[in-house]
This record gives sequence, structure tokens and C-alpha cells, in this order.
Amino acid sequence: MEATTVIKKPLITEKSTYASGELNRYAFQVEARATKPQIRRAIEEIYRVRVLEVATQNRPGKLRRYRYGMVRTSPTKRAIVKIHPEDRIELF
Repeated sequence: MEATTVIKKPLITEKSTYASGELNRYAFQVEARATKPQIRRAIEEIYRVRVLEVATQNRPGKLRRYRYGMVRTSPTKRAIVKIHPEDRIELF
């Protein structure tokens, strides 16, 4: 897979913003079939940083109630990436 297809988008939440500032960890939504080595290579290629660690989470879809009934949202995969202390990713 290409790097641009592995990484879908960065996740900007209060928790991920704190982790990026204090712990040098960044959260990304990634392709469901992507492996940790593929995620590592994609982050290093796109952002030009040194990746130390990759943790992934498979998030199941939730049931949402709409006017026409119950609908399950699609499942997602997240990657929490720890980078070298000297490197930074500018998301804003």
C-alpha cells in the first residue's frame, strides 16, 4: 500500500492534543488492513520523522438511531504513533 492510502487523517481531540504536546504521541485514523510496519513507514515517509513505537486500536462501529431506524456506523482503525523526542509533527 502507498503511504497516502495507509494514513487517512490525523485525529485531533483533546486527548490526542495533550498526548502530542506532553508525550510526543500522535493519533491517526488508518486503513483497516494496514499493519504496524506499514503505518511506521507511511508516517516516516509523509512527515519525515523517526517513529519509535506504533500502537493500534480496532474500534467497532456504534449503533445510531435515525428517523428511519437503527444504523451501525462503520468500524475504524486508529494508530497511536510515538516519535523521537527531537522530532515534531505540525498538524495545524
